[in-house]
Amino acid sequence: MEDTLLRTLRRLNHGIALLTGILLILCAAVVLADIVLRQVGSSFGGTDEISGYVMAIATSWGMAFTLLELGHVRIDLLRRRAGRLGRALFDLFSMAVLTVTITLIAVKCWPVLERSLANSSRANTPLETPLAWVQTPWFLGWVWFAIVAWLTLIAAVLMVVRGRFDAAEEAIGCFGEEDMAQ
Repeated sequence: MEDTLLRTLRRLNHGIALLTGILLILCAAVVLADIVLRQVGSSFGGTDEISGYVMAIATSWGMAFTLLELGHVRIDLLRRRAGRLGRALFDLFSMAVLTVTITLIAVKCWPVLERSLANSSRANTPLETPLAWVQTPWFLGWVWFAIVAWLTLIAAVLMVVRGRFDAAEEAIGCFGEEDMAQ
């Protein structure tokens, strides 16, 4: 069950990562076009603002992908010296702390979006972008990251309880450079 859940989450996050990559490429193309236009005395204007919004959205959505690809940084000085059960417990502790932290971030993002919606807030820039347009996908990215983190933590706990330490390590473990070279 947990393997199927993690495979499904990975598949969904690969699709999200692809869409996020396309968004970043489109943003880069717009910035590049604006740079070229500046050379001939014209400009779209606001590309710095738009690229900032795109980066915030891409970051919030990319975090869940990075989680499942074991790309978040961890210090494994003690973990590497522990046995299988010890490593599993370190991994679960790390995953639990990350999950609670991300949940707190997602919860704290909501009032920002809620205030923008209630006040019909706009950016204090020449584009006067409605902030809810930007904050909604940003907020949803953090919520998605929290959901993925909780589901991954639950799957890993089930694996450890069932004695599947290698599977749990593969799902939420930490691999140093020497492990990756092998």
